[in-house]
Amino acid sequence: MANDVIEPTVSSGGARERGINRVLQVLEFLHARGEGVKIGALAKELQAPRSSIYNLVSSLAGAGLLEINAADSRVFFGKTMYLYGLNYMRENPLAKRARLEVDRLAKETGETSEFCMLQSGRYTIIHMCPGSRPFRISSAVGLQIPIPWTASGRLLLAGHSPDQISQLIHPRDFFLPDGRQIAIDDFQVAIAQARDDGYCLTKGLIDAYTQCLAAPIYNADGQVDATICLVLPIDADEHRVWDLRGQLVETASRLST
Repeated sequence: MANDVIEPTVSSGGARERGINRVLQVLEFLHARGEGVKIGALAKELQAPRSSIYNLVSSLAGAGLLEINAADSRVFFGKTMYLYGLNYMRENPLAKRARLEVDRLAKETGETSEFCMLQSGRYTIIHMCPGSRPFRISSAVGLQIPIPWTASGRLLLAGHSPDQISQLIHPRDFFLPDGRQIAIDDFQVAIAQARDDGYCLTKGLIDAYTQCLAAPIYNADGQVDATICLVLPIDADEHRVWDLRGQLVETASRLST
């Protein structure tokens, strides 16, 4: 994703609209990249004049939205962005309740728990709480993962048509980290199965050591708005996984509108 040119998401029609588009491009690129980038590289990736990106970054840094590392001139998100994110977790009704449930599940089950949604065509971890196992499963808030790699992704696409799914997911996202390819037809079947089951379990997709158990959170229109999931060791006892499925589905039901 870091090599993609981010297309404008706001209609252009004047200097103000174009300026807003460029701000969104910068923020979206930095979020997708997941690390700081020098201004020259940022301008190149966005196919924009270096001088305009420099001026824009300077303005955003002055507002605290971005920061510029004095040591190597890399640009990354600023403290103000972090505070805005905290406001979302405190004020969004679903995120607020989901955070409490995620923390509770992690404490009661000892497993890593996550609250996830779709963002910019990617599965995104909105909140997570690590489990108590000595072997910790790597996970991070804000991490964006290709949808086909996850159990949650299959649930989040349950209300999408085949054409919408094909347009949403880039062909390269069907290739797993180890090089295996998920066939689009098999993925469509898995989405339908997850919708019918009311949960989804995937094993060994992102790595050979974990499996992911996810349950859907529905909005008032009956569409899957988010998921809550547990990331488990691949060798977890089947009876325990089934018991955890029940806890997860019950939690997701409480969170659904």
